Amino acid sequence: MVDTPTGERALVDVLRIILSILLPPLGVFLQVGLGFHFWLNILLTLLGYIPGIVHAVWIIARR
Repeated sequence: MVDTPTGERALVDVLRIILSILLPPLGVFLQVGLGFHFWLNILLTLLGYIPGIVHAVWIIARR
């Protein structure tokens, strides 16, 4: 990730979390791209909306 001021990065993370609540795979895609976690999140979201949200927020908060 490009070096950004802490406040700007926090704002971007908050926006990703909001997107993750609305559409979990989108938040994961913006964070990690089309990797394993994106496809896992698609599966979790199809199995249940809440597991998809939890996974997406976890991915965003972890990085």
